[in-house]
Amino acid sequence: MTHTASRGSDPPALAGADVCAIVVSYHPDADFPLRLRSVSPQVGTIVVVDNGSADAERNLLREAASDPKLDLIFNIENFGLARALNIGIQRAAMLGYSSVLLLDQDSRVDRDMVRTLVDIQASIPDRERLAVVGSNYSDITLRAPAITKGTPGVTTGTPGTIEQAALDGDWEEVEFVITSGSLVPLAAYFDLGPFREEFFIDYVDEEYCRRAKAKGYRVVRSRKHLMSHAIGSPTQHEIFGVKKWTTNHSPDRRYYIARNNTVLLREYGNFRAGMWALKSLSRCLRQCKRIMLHEPMKTRKIAAVIQGWWDGIRGRMGPRRRRRGASTVDSDGMTFASDRKPPGEHPRGGVRWP
Repeated sequence: MTHTASRGSDPPALAGADVCAIVVSYHPDADFPLRLRSVSPQVGTIVVVDNGSADAERNLLREAASDPKLDLIFNIENFGLARALNIGIQRAAMLGYSSVLLLDQDSRVDRDMVRTLVDIQASIPDRERLAVVGSNYSDITLRAPAITKGTPGVTTGTPGTIEQAALDGDWEEVEFVITSGSLVPLAAYFDLGPFREEFFIDYVDEEYCRRAKAKGYRVVRSRKHLMSHAIGSPTQHEIFGVKKWTTNHSPDRRYYIARNNTVLLREYGNFRAGMWALKSLSRCLRQCKRIMLHEPMKTRKIAAVIQGWWDGIRGRMGPRRRRRGASTVDSDGMTFASDRKPPGEHPRGGVRWP
């Protein structure tokens, strides 16, 4: 789909100070404050939403909060990535921001990340229909191939289209982008709805992008690598001269990957009858094969994959294991470790949480 530019109705261009970074932390390492400091000069505020880390790790975050730009929110337990992102975005909207930059706690950003993303957003025709601008990234493990034409998820377009022009410039239109490094306009976020909290963690980003595309929004990605990032804890293995990578995800992550992928195939896949279930089972079996050949905790991980597939078939969502007494996020489930002004008192104009 292409859109005709309508400059008269375009929102004003952003500056870095108009962007609020949202970082979800979960047992952050000692270098996490250093990574935050590389983001701080590029944005107006950083909202860190901690998902139930230990006391020592929370103290680390409190020390990092000496940066006046840092706003801390502590959840009493791990509410999942999707819910933590929604909490952080709610806070950003209360502070008056109209765009947010989403980051994983282990991503290392380039100095010009925000400026580049903002420039891309300003260059998009009909940008009021823009759902997200994603960052390309260098794999920390040095195993990721370069993005090229024909890569799954990239819309190559035809000569003369906006998509083809983008491929020759700073950005490309794609099917989805990863959460980390995503610049999200809140006007689009409020129209599309929040990240789906029942997904908990994996495929949260892909589901949001597919939902956006279904409503006629655009999803674009920088052609320039703007951060370094790793998926899981990958290791390389060789069998009969063939090299294979595996991510070494934990059993819980294997569960969410299998379950949420199954749900996406059912909701967005173009399959006849129940063929989506067989497609998902085939993917799960490939996961099991790789786990069996290359990863530790084989039995637990394979059991998690099968459980995830079966729960996805049945539509059983939410956390894999709920703690007794767990409830939805409310004021009793999180605490604020900084003293930002509430809605109506912040001098910055912008989108407010409805």
